[in-house]
Amino acid sequence: MTQKKETTILLMALLVTGGILGGGFWLFSRQSQPITPNQSTNPASNASPSLLPPPPAPMDVSALPAPTQVPQGTVVKINGSTSMVGINETLKKLFQTTFPGTQVLTNAQGSDKGILELMTGVIDVAGISRPLSSQEQAQGLAAVPMGRDAIAVVVSLENPFRQGLSQQQVREIFQGKITNWSVIGGKPSSIRVINRPPISGTYQAFQKLVLQDQPFGQGANFKTLERDATTPILQALGKNGISYATYSQVGKQKTVRAVAIDNLTPDAANYPYIRELYYAYKNPPTPQVKAFLGFATSPQGQAAIAGIE
Repeated sequence: MTQKKETTILLMALLVTGGILGGGFWLFSRQSQPITPNQSTNPASNASPSLLPPPPAPMDVSALPAPTQVPQGTVVKINGSTSMVGINETLKKLFQTTFPGTQVLTNAQGSDKGILELMTGVIDVAGISRPLSSQEQAQGLAAVPMGRDAIAVVVSLENPFRQGLSQQQVREIFQGKITNWSVIGGKPSSIRVINRPPISGTYQAFQKLVLQDQPFGQGANFKTLERDATTPILQALGKNGISYATYSQVGKQKTVRAVAIDNLTPDAANYPYIRELYYAYKNPPTPQVKAFLGFATSPQGQAAIAGIE
């Protein structure tokens, strides 16, 4: 083989070897580079979108400062528990006096009715005599406590029964297990139970506190009113009826008496049937709601509520 041919073959071999080495280096460098988010091999590109954030947490009372001024023309609409009537009316009068030109419109058609109107935007604040359910909180509702309240078991002054009752006796009466006054020391007569409608927060609280989440009784001696209102209940008691109501509404009534439970009257500190009252609102609160609740939870508002008799 001539020298010229040998040189040519050597050069071609070197070129082929260089090409192979260069291609290998290029492939290696491509595999070593990080993959950017825009590349189709990014697994996140096929992931499902993130879930919506949870609803905002209830606003702490400290985040509801007492207002120093409220614009004239501000209107606050309230509906809900009949147990909140005294609180509603007391705060309404004080709020309107403190901030002239404002208006507080109140109603009392039951806790559930108030919650429904709150969620549909009919009202601004719902007065409720039970805690919010987890479902209601998941829909963005929150609540601030406004005070404690006793549920009194009541009979008419016309009723010859003059004794107290034990918690067990109360449970059995409202579950329909005791149906005659003679069983608990009274004169022989059928016990008529006057009940509130299930939409009532007081009904729900009584079922939880008194009946320990068991259902109310049913039968001929049970009468459930269509409307959640205390006055019709008291009027329906007669000589052999029994019912329950928030103590602030019946404590000074001259036609009924609150029955002692385990020798404790509703004004006793350790009375067994005590529940919390609340104002519920949509979170985050509107300016008028924030102003009203800030006033309600202020020392001035709480002092006024404490003075309700």
